[in-house]
Amino acid sequence: MFYHFSKVEQLGPGRMDECCQAKARELEKLAERQGKTLRIVLAVNATMFLVELIAGISANSLSLIGDSLDMLGDAIVYVSSLYVLRAGMKSKAKSALLKGGIMLLSAVAVFGRAIYQTSLQTTPILSTMSGVGLLALGANLVCLFLLTRHRQDDINMSSVWLCSRNDIIANTAVLAAAGLILVTGQWWPDLVVGLGLTFLFAKSSWSVLRNAWSQLKLA
Repeated sequence: MFYHFSKVEQLGPGRMDECCQAKARELEKLAERQGKTLRIVLAVNATMFLVELIAGISANSLSLIGDSLDMLGDAIVYVSSLYVLRAGMKSKAKSALLKGGIMLLSAVAVFGRAIYQTSLQTTPILSTMSGVGLLALGANLVCLFLLTRHRQDDINMSSVWLCSRNDIIANTAVLAAAGLILVTGQWWPDLVVGLGLTFLFAKSSWSVLRNAWSQLKLA
């Protein structure tokens, strides 16, 4: 259930004005708290996008590249969420539609890279893959912790939280792939994880797009 205030009944004009002003102040404080959190996680995701992209290309790791695109998508999502913090339901639903579209594009991009990576069949550099994977997991755990308190605020923050949760799943998958590569000495675990990220992005995008469209029709 999203953030809401109880209805005020049977109040005189003066009390109604005071109540409305109090609600406005609470909403403003909520928006300020959300904005502070979003700016922090935006900085973290933008930084980790660059780190993971460079590391993924240098280490020939599809899963790291896929996770970096997820970081980029999240950074764009957070910018969009900041923009609509004080907007109405319709604007927030449109923002959520944008987020769903970004998730879907990430799925397409990772799938395209998977096809290219299959032709190479190059084993990723494990030290880079695991080290950067651990760094990304730590960063995203901090982001998820910060966002959890705002999970039920509204559709804007709910979709943001979902993006952050997906990051944790993706990071864990990258580390699992590194472990399998170490055990098997083969390149295919990286491909499997990359394709798994494609499925995750596609599934999450459908969920966000469906909910956003429902909210948009009600707005």
